[in-house]
Amino acid sequence: MATGLIASHFGPVIGGLFLAFPAIFPASATPVEKAQEDAKHRVGIAHTTRGRLSAALDARGASMGAIALVGFATVVWRALPAHDAALTLGGALALWLILAVSIWRVRRLHVYLRRKRP
Repeated sequence: MATGLIASHFGPVIGGLFLAFPAIFPASATPVEKAQEDAKHRVGIAHTTRGRLSAALDARGASMGAIALVGFATVVWRALPAHDAALTLGGALALWLILAVSIWRVRRLHVYLRRKRP
């Protein structure tokens, strides 16, 4: 329903971006959780939350990458009509890389500082 509302307000191109997430992310998070649980079960550990924690970590990474992807999409959307496609995509890729690494590093710094607190 949310995707339909987004598509009706912003158009089908933007709405289409939101269609991929509900289909792709759960399809990748479920096998991550199952693989961790199976590995623990094989060594005799019956009850574990490691599978859920692993899927949560995967979700955190997907969220950080998605934020960077918004920067990529914005550059392509705004610059592509007026500039060379290869230059636009190269610049958007560079921005995505900078954003993704920066977001990851900020998260790592946050975890480090939180652990260091008494």
